[in-house]
Amino acid sequence: MEHIRTPKVLHSLVYNVERLPTNPSGSPLIIRCKNFLVYRLLIPQEKDCLDVLASLTRLSRPERYGELFCFSFNPNLDKELREKAWGFIDLKAEFNRMGIPSNLWHVTAANHEYRLCDTYPSELFVPKSASPAVIVGSAKFRSRGRLPILSYFHRDTSASICRSSQPLSGFSARSSDDEQMLQAIMKSNPVSELMYVVDTRPKLNAMANRAAGKGYEIEDHYTNTKLQFIGIENIHVMRNSQQKLIDVGELVAPSMSDFLWGLENSGWLKHIKAVLDAGIFIAKAVAEDGVSVLVHCSDGWDRTAQACSVASVLLDPYYRTIKGLMVLIEKDWVSFGHKFSHRYAHLDGDPKEVSPVMDQFLECVWQLMQQFPCAFEFNERFLIQLHTHIYSCQYGNFIGNCQKERRDLRLQERTHSLWPHLWENRAEYTNPLYRTDHSQTQGVLKPLTTAYCFKFWKGMYGRAEKSVASHQSPADCLNVVREESQQLEEELSTHQEVPRETDAGQGIHTHA
Repeated sequence: MEHIRTPKVLHSLVYNVERLPTNPSGSPLIIRCKNFLVYRLLIPQEKDCLDVLASLTRLSRPERYGELFCFSFNPNLDKELREKAWGFIDLKAEFNRMGIPSNLWHVTAANHEYRLCDTYPSELFVPKSASPAVIVGSAKFRSRGRLPILSYFHRDTSASICRSSQPLSGFSARSSDDEQMLQAIMKSNPVSELMYVVDTRPKLNAMANRAAGKGYEIEDHYTNTKLQFIGIENIHVMRNSQQKLIDVGELVAPSMSDFLWGLENSGWLKHIKAVLDAGIFIAKAVAEDGVSVLVHCSDGWDRTAQACSVASVLLDPYYRTIKGLMVLIEKDWVSFGHKFSHRYAHLDGDPKEVSPVMDQFLECVWQLMQQFPCAFEFNERFLIQLHTHIYSCQYGNFIGNCQKERRDLRLQERTHSLWPHLWENRAEYTNPLYRTDHSQTQGVLKPLTTAYCFKFWKGMYGRAEKSVASHQSPADCLNVVREESQQLEEELSTHQEVPRETDAGQGIHTHA
């Protein structure tokens, strides 16, 4: 009898449950998951179907953090191992790795106990020349107190990537402290007398915020500063776009015209291009022009995180390794604050707060992998696994929206860390084409973003299709070939070691 594998689906991964009309065979249920898998159940009794529907609907919409799976998940680690696991990613070591010059940058104590900004970490790198009064004044002039702080230092050019939220400039307001803060960032780069401010929003959106007393930097107020708008749309546009893309992925045997129309109508790849373009602009400014960049959107935790992360992947080969990508996510998404609980619907809340912000970052990395197949240590499976865990709530890493929330929830005492688990299984996530000595592995990546360079991510969005064979990527095929080659080499080696007794017994001679 053939063994039937029963799939396991975490409640927190369930996006919605749809009951179809009862038919003579029973009552059908369709379970759609946040990682785009779709399960179809046929339950013989209608009453049982209604019970399952009610239970799944309730369990997939927890109202309190304590109901999430991570608080009951127990992989049998003792307290000491759990604490060690949480220390696997060390952000202090990461900033040391960057080679930040201590005469130009330092860690300020201004945010001790989160008194300056409750969504930032307690330790922040700021220009050493910025006085405590300037730091506090700048925070007061930024939305939610998210003042400009260091995200990445480029050792080769001394240029930096800093991040913040939008200024509270309105139509004419200004802050001398905020202006001095940007001057301090510029002066922390001794080789350039210019800096960019990259506003990742469309200019019209930024202008509309001025009516609410927010907005963007007025160049006349900020000496030697050039403002650049990128045009990444807001979370609502992205949510609608992804839903259209998911609908395309769920089409059963679509015609070519239906598929291409659906893909174009979603606008998804256009949005991915916008995020990539933001990262490319920042990376070029830092690596080629040697100019420091301040990046922001509205509150500095969605589009800002995307742009800074993509730029970092382009600039630094370390972030293209398995552990390096973990470090980058921990730094620019977890530590600096991102609304995980809202964007990925960990708790039952406002559906308008849900948006695929991190999905887009992971897809940008995947699109880069298609152009530079030898540049990344990890494979597609690693990105899909990360995506699943962002939504699954199995581990504590992506629970809560900021460091303060995680501390108050005592996550390190009550939950487990994902990173060591992924690291222990890194053999599954290794790209067989990756070589440390390859030209793609070194230096800055310079991708093309013309329309024909973008692909539909079938491994992510075509997962409703049940054919396993269709999901095997070229890298997976190469892994299989490599394993088979290794087995053949071992067999050949074994045969070569067998004494040639037969030849000797038959007295075979060779003649010149």
